[in-house]
Amino acid sequence: MNLRKYLKVYLKFLHTSLASELEYKANILIDLITAILSLIGSIFLLSIFYQNNGSIGDWKFEEALIIQGIYTILNGITNTWFNPNLTEIVKHVREGTLDFVLLKPIDSQFFISLKKINPSGFLEIILGFFLLFFCIRINQINLNLGFLSLSFITIICSICILYSLWFFISTTTIWFVKTWNATEVLRSFLYIGRFPLSSFSFSLRVFFSVVIPIAFITTIPSEIFLGLSQLWKILLEVFVAMVFLVTSRKFWLFALKFYSSASS
Repeated sequence: MNLRKYLKVYLKFLHTSLASELEYKANILIDLITAILSLIGSIFLLSIFYQNNGSIGDWKFEEALIIQGIYTILNGITNTWFNPNLTEIVKHVREGTLDFVLLKPIDSQFFISLKKINPSGFLEIILGFFLLFFCIRINQINLNLGFLSLSFITIICSICILYSLWFFISTTTIWFVKTWNATEVLRSFLYIGRFPLSSFSFSLRVFFSVVIPIAFITTIPSEIFLGLSQLWKILLEVFVAMVFLVTSRKFWLFALKFYSSASS
């Protein structure tokens, strides 16, 4: 794979998306207000659970805000890249335009996953980082190279797992177009990622670790910030992220064998 070529192509994607978004500059202000109100609403909802309890699942409110910050960043990434692109797979399959994607001299998964960018999602990502920095201050977390490295690795792993889950579902539209509605079910489950996993019952903790890996998406990265995560958990998250990425790639190539082009 020619990395320089793909970097140039991606920069073109980014430039086109930004140019399209800036045609309506008022939307940027509206998106910012919406993102702020959404974050305030999420924090308010979280505070309701802590009204009568000093801690939930051994997590204090100030600590649970770290999970909310990571969730906000991941949700911003979803709105920036995953949602604008992966929803288009249904359209490509239904209208037969996937033919043109497959004929391009570029990897089809790269094109499908990154062609569009919704810049308004960047605002949510920025708000998430602001909330994380605020949590670092109030929880008196000591910043050092090891902490930053582990935090970066686990968040990247969370992004990879989240992307793979979305891509798995979107790929099934090659067989069943209606299955795209399953992404709404996935997003509903991911909302639970705003709360500490230890606050749920044992059976739910198993479910959200094995079936829907929310523990790997938000909880483990949050534990890094508090120094609670053990080495085996970090290594397991890296392994799970690699498995999800490789499997989603193989599943895409497998699904393409069953794609009936518009010209066939």
